[in-house]
Amino acid sequence: MTKQFASAGDMEEKKISFTEIGRDLWAFTAEGDPNSGVIIGDDSVMVIEAQATPRLANKVIEKVRSVTDKPISHLVLTHYHAVRVLGASAYQAPTVIMSDGARAMVAERGQEDWESEFQRFPRLFQGHESIPGLTWPTTTFSERMTVYLGNRRVDLMHLGRAHTAGDIVAWVPDEEVMFTGDIVEYHSACYCGDGHFEEWGGTLDAIRSFDPQSIAPGRGDALVGPEMVYAAIESTRDFVESTYRPVAKVVARGGSLKEAWDAVRAECDPKFKDYAIYEHCLPFNVARAYDEARGIDTPRIWTAERDARMWQDLQG
Repeated sequence: MTKQFASAGDMEEKKISFTEIGRDLWAFTAEGDPNSGVIIGDDSVMVIEAQATPRLANKVIEKVRSVTDKPISHLVLTHYHAVRVLGASAYQAPTVIMSDGARAMVAERGQEDWESEFQRFPRLFQGHESIPGLTWPTTTFSERMTVYLGNRRVDLMHLGRAHTAGDIVAWVPDEEVMFTGDIVEYHSACYCGDGHFEEWGGTLDAIRSFDPQSIAPGRGDALVGPEMVYAAIESTRDFVESTYRPVAKVVARGGSLKEAWDAVRAECDPKFKDYAIYEHCLPFNVARAYDEARGIDTPRIWTAERDARMWQDLQG
């Protein structure tokens, strides 16, 4: 009998932390579960990442209310993945922002992604009955837009493809703090199933060029101080390169997906096996790396059925 996906059996609740990473800037983290960010302006609040369900979103809202009673005016979604966006309705934010690319991916593959992730992460989708449907932005942009929360400026930017083709970051210049979504992780595996390996490093370089003093990453602890920021950026780079490099070698000699899997395990297990969601991400990462190395630029859509077939292929 084929074993289940690594995260399918993970039903233990994670400890939530709410860390101030700059003046009136907060990171909501939960031991490797998806993070959210909070930007408090003069008269309203911007939340970065909605969480997977309204039930989880309410945990973020509870933390927001512990530090401010200002209304939540903006919800920014760094990409389209279900675990990031399907809790959006709880915030009742009048403005919901994505990149043009992320919105296009909701239209193209949002429903399939929801069904796929629901199977992979049952704990995160507890209370899924309250999800009203796919999350659509009210506002999109191509490369850059600026939002003012009173006098507080927030720059939203698409710096390049990485975790997905539509990734954006939020930069708060008055405190030199960035919210990166899943482009940067900390002691958590990168999910690369919809990623762009060869471009990810350049996007990390673009983030580093801002010289952030703190970062709220996609998963893992808040990164406070330049030393922790740079360590996380370089660890993320190492993870992505250590996944793609052995797969590219296997593809170059005409090897199989299973051979690519074995090569990645040999390279990555010694360095990353204790990272959060490592076992969960690995099969999706190898499958996407195998496709990219064979010249498939646009990630193939994951469905619950494709997940199962891929997992079966890797068990031999």
